[in-house]
Amino acid sequence: MIPYSTFTFFGILIILLIPTVIMGFLGKKLANYTTFLSFVFLLIVFSSSKQQALYLVAYILWVSILIKCYSAYRKKANHSFVYFLCVFLSILPLIIVKLSPFFESTTLVGFLGISYLTFKTTQVIVEIRDKSLKEIRMIDFLRFLLFFPTISSGPIDRFRRFQQDYTKGLTRTEYQEYFQIGVHKIFIGFLYKYIIGYLINKYFLETPFVLEHTFVSNLAYMYAYSLYLFFDFAGYSAFAIGVSYLVGIKTPENFNMPFISKNIKDFWNRWHMSLSFWFRDYVYMRIVFFLTKKKTIKSRRTISYIGYFSLFLLMGAWHGIQLNYLLYGLYQAILMCSFDWFEQYNKKRKIWKNNKLTHVLSIIITFHFICFGFLIFSGHLVN
Repeated sequence: MIPYSTFTFFGILIILLIPTVIMGFLGKKLANYTTFLSFVFLLIVFSSSKQQALYLVAYILWVSILIKCYSAYRKKANHSFVYFLCVFLSILPLIIVKLSPFFESTTLVGFLGISYLTFKTTQVIVEIRDKSLKEIRMIDFLRFLLFFPTISSGPIDRFRRFQQDYTKGLTRTEYQEYFQIGVHKIFIGFLYKYIIGYLINKYFLETPFVLEHTFVSNLAYMYAYSLYLFFDFAGYSAFAIGVSYLVGIKTPENFNMPFISKNIKDFWNRWHMSLSFWFRDYVYMRIVFFLTKKKTIKSRRTISYIGYFSLFLLMGAWHGIQLNYLLYGLYQAILMCSFDWFEQYNKKRKIWKNNKLTHVLSIIITFHFICFGFLIFSGHLVN
């Protein structure tokens, strides 16, 4: 059963959340019950596929041993080779899944949510290496890794932030506020995913008109798909965030009105924020720091552009190794580098002044660049 996909899932969810809500209104937090819920929902989600369940168990054992061994090693030494080996081993299952189409197998070690569990595991390894995490108990790691509201598609939380929320007690007043936010988010999720998203999909994307591949039909598909992608995924994220609030965890936001972005950098600070911030912190910044430290390239701008291309090509490959995803990553990298160049150029020449008119134009222009990117992403042009 895919989370948040059926009314049956929501019915089970409501029933199982009743003890949490009751105790929350009494000013008590059932932290251990939340851990129990994660276990229950794992059983529910993976009950229909024994193969995926076995892969999940194997994955949990794999990353648990990895985290335990690296944490013990890091207390004694800090060789870069061991660190990079552990990072590679943490993403190895995901690499196999992404490459599996070449071996005519789409289920090889794959299971629902493997990408987001991989992000969490890799993040913990990096923070152990940086000594941001000096000590980590396996129960805390697994609780963070398998947190049930976000297990299949995020948002991607950070361990220390999650742990702070998990151990924090809530007063009756605080929980009432959490409850109101959580319920509001869930209703937003229904509006986005099951009303607006459904209508866009049914009356635009599934119509014969968009399959004609004329200029007008491709343009209509581009706008419809971009809006559908937002409302479908933002709706799912709203469900995950809302349920998190109901159990006392402030899972970070994933979207912040991305279609009013004034430039492409602003867009990536608003779209799928937990993912884009993860890639920024653990890929882009690491590459820039490494190249700057090595001093093999003197130009900071060149280093930054190498970072952007590495970041977005990796992000594209994460979605899949199909041509449309790789082209999407390349397209985003070109946009980021082009805007950065223009931004630096404009500081000297002042050809684009900041006023109300240019602000509106910036939003309109950025919106169309974004939508064309999603058209590439959809595969509509290359399939």
